[in-house]
Amino acid sequence: MEEFNPEKFVEEKIEELKRTIGMEKALVAVSGGVDSTTCAVLTHKAVGENLACVILDDAFMREGEPERVAEILSKPPFNIPVKIVNVRERFLQNMKGLRDAEEKRKVFRETFYKVLGETAKMEGCKILVQGTIKADIVETVGGIKTQHNVLKQMGINPMEHYGFKIVEPLVGLYKSQVRMVARNLGLPAEISERQPFPGPGLSVRVVGEIRPEKLETLKKATTIVENELAKHKPSQYFAVIVDNEEEETVRSKTMHIQETVARAFNAPARNVSVKIFKDKATGMKGGARHYGEIVGVKVQTADGKIHQTAVQNMVALQTRIITENPAITRVFYAVKDLPEKKLYIIGIRAVQTKDFLAAKVSDIPWSTLERIAEGITEKCPNVSTVYYDATPKPPATIEME
Repeated sequence: MEEFNPEKFVEEKIEELKRTIGMEKALVAVSGGVDSTTCAVLTHKAVGENLACVILDDAFMREGEPERVAEILSKPPFNIPVKIVNVRERFLQNMKGLRDAEEKRKVFRETFYKVLGETAKMEGCKILVQGTIKADIVETVGGIKTQHNVLKQMGINPMEHYGFKIVEPLVGLYKSQVRMVARNLGLPAEISERQPFPGPGLSVRVVGEIRPEKLETLKKATTIVENELAKHKPSQYFAVIVDNEEEETVRSKTMHIQETVARAFNAPARNVSVKIFKDKATGMKGGARHYGEIVGVKVQTADGKIHQTAVQNMVALQTRIITENPAITRVFYAVKDLPEKKLYIIGIRAVQTKDFLAAKVSDIPWSTLERIAEGITEKCPNVSTVYYDATPKPPATIEME
């Protein structure tokens, strides 16, 4: 197989974009992720002022992110004018009350493209350039999860529905190849090496219902998690938030998991507590999407402290739990647990992967996990437990939803 040549790709793609777009005006929506930003720079090189570049501030970006991304692109060497479109209230209103992950993704996609359709009309654009990559297609067509930027491959006609045709310059590339293209184009490391951020942003990291207070708590936790984990260089790392509400499940099921954990750590069952949360998370079974339970496991030492086991032991425990309980898609291991029950729990997710189609749990030191948990419980007064997600892909997807 011929080795990927980013320089050659850039040259050929610029010529192809010139032919495809011609003298028409095109729109690109940038999230700050490597895919959409690479698309914007590549297309701007091809068509110059005929590209309108926007950032949709949908309420689900990190704190201060729209302004940071706009500043990078508008300054030399790129000099791409960027407009920030504030559509926060519209997205929050449309997503209000939704709990199911796929339903949330579909409502996000519909709102996203309706807003883009209106923006394209205002800007006089009949073409939308977007950063769909190979993994997005594989996951959506394979039924694992609906990526918001996959339309025509699912039989949705964007011209008929939203008033534009779609151009996807990166659709044949994997994430590692997109990064090579980004470096070749001179994008700064904070973009080219940036960990993937889902198109629907933090909405897919708010498990279950999205409420303003819950979203704000996640934003604070996200800043702490990303700052602490960056130095360990996982392929992807982030925080998730879950309502601290337990499933009304058969007691025999939690007792069975409790016994499994106690055996695995050679600990008395009284030192183990197990929660099965009401909200569900997306996983994979036989290559297809599987919506299942999130289990929180806490193991204490004889003096009441959290038992600090190696990450590989957490992962081995996860395998045992999910093998015995196929309805479960995630196993969380407690890092810090406050005595008083509060509204939310936070999960820390960190994985290593080459192609994002499979991923291993990152081996993060306990000292880092503890620092993160301390920071979160201090800055987020409505969080009572911080867990580490010990589930690889498969059986889990990388994102929670």
